[in-house]
Amino acid sequence: MRLRSPHALLATTAALAAAVVAPQPAVAATPAAGTYYVQSVTTGLNAADSGGAVEQHRPRGNEDRQQWRLKPNGSAYLLENADAPGSCLGRSGDQAATVACASADAPWEITPLDADRYTLRVPGTARHLTVAPEPPGAGYPARLTLSGPGDLAAWYLTPVAPATGPMPPQDRRTLDQVTFLTTHNAYANGVDGGFAPPFVNLVPNQTRGIRQQLTDGVRGFMLDIHQTRDGAILCHNSCTLVSRPVALWVDLQRMVDFLKAHPGQFVTVFLEDYVDPAVLRAELARVDGLSDVLYRPDLTGVRHSGWPTMTELAAAGDRLLIFTDHSRSADQAAGLTRDSFGVMYQREWTVENHWSMGSGVGTSDWSCYSRWYGADTNIPLTRTEPAFRPLFVMNHFRDVPLAGTAGTDNTKLADRAQRFCQPAARKKPNFLAVDHYDRGNPASAVTTLNSYTYP
Repeated sequence: MRLRSPHALLATTAALAAAVVAPQPAVAATPAAGTYYVQSVTTGLNAADSGGAVEQHRPRGNEDRQQWRLKPNGSAYLLENADAPGSCLGRSGDQAATVACASADAPWEITPLDADRYTLRVPGTARHLTVAPEPPGAGYPARLTLSGPGDLAAWYLTPVAPATGPMPPQDRRTLDQVTFLTTHNAYANGVDGGFAPPFVNLVPNQTRGIRQQLTDGVRGFMLDIHQTRDGAILCHNSCTLVSRPVALWVDLQRMVDFLKAHPGQFVTVFLEDYVDPAVLRAELARVDGLSDVLYRPDLTGVRHSGWPTMTELAAAGDRLLIFTDHSRSADQAAGLTRDSFGVMYQREWTVENHWSMGSGVGTSDWSCYSRWYGADTNIPLTRTEPAFRPLFVMNHFRDVPLAGTAGTDNTKLADRAQRFCQPAARKKPNFLAVDHYDRGNPASAVTTLNSYTYP
């Protein structure tokens, strides 16, 4: 029987205390003058100047006219577009628009809602800058409007150049402060076995097997599993016509063996999951020693007390975290949930940006927005909870894993992470997922991000 970690015991105590005394959220002062993204709390998208209209757009760093300089203006404030001096975020009738900064339609009263959320109100009125309501069957409209107070009128003012903090010592770093090198389609390597039909098999996402990836410092693994008569099998899109595919349990066994030989290490698996829960449970049962290292954040109070330190995880033996992209509701309908046997539902514990930067050649799209944003779901990258910050999975790869293109993209990984995705999520990426991790030195980006904490 495994003992509960000190973190778990403290979490239980904290949860009981929270039930008795609910602390009041801190209220922030209006941010100091500086350059900011005006970011919707509801959608995580940024206010952008679009030909005179102000719309919510996918975060694009210093592109797309999304940066605004906050300036005092008497008892109110101006938000001047950083790309168009003299042009401010203002209003025209009941719609947001860019106007001359000297215009009476430019000032805003900025009022804190809590520690980091604000409202922008037309002085002397009840009209607020808002995201328009979501129509049935569609996403939120792009054009920003003026309306009354409410959730749609809540905004982050996210600094373009935030003040970062020093990274804590090794024994005090929490899981959500650490960044890990992660391989996209880690199984599609052409070394361990087949992963796709002929010809498709000639374009692997990686060129080194799972054991070598572990040796090289990879600590996050994205795996696609499909259901066959042999169980949960690692294949891309389908296992039809795939020669010598690898079973999930085989790669998990490699990871468990590595962790037992390296007791200070931590590994995370992300399953693109097309199997029934009972099949997955049976597959995991084949992995010798899995229960000795499997981490269950759902049982250790993470949502009440935050993520534990890496030292606490190692001491408790909690060193392998497995996520599924499968739906909890579908599993409930089937009568067996995956977290009942230790596989966490990723949407409950992480945020993740859209998976593609474009085709395999040509220019890339560095916009950083939620993979789970649309008419049927809305999990913004900025999602957080009072005592819990979701882990941030940052995808940095294209539709087709051409080795040369991936190598070039990987040299730009730290730049995109810091200037585009970090402010888009208001948190530092925890998993940097790439193709061809052995090209372009993406490990250097991991080192860079592990040198500081984000506010």
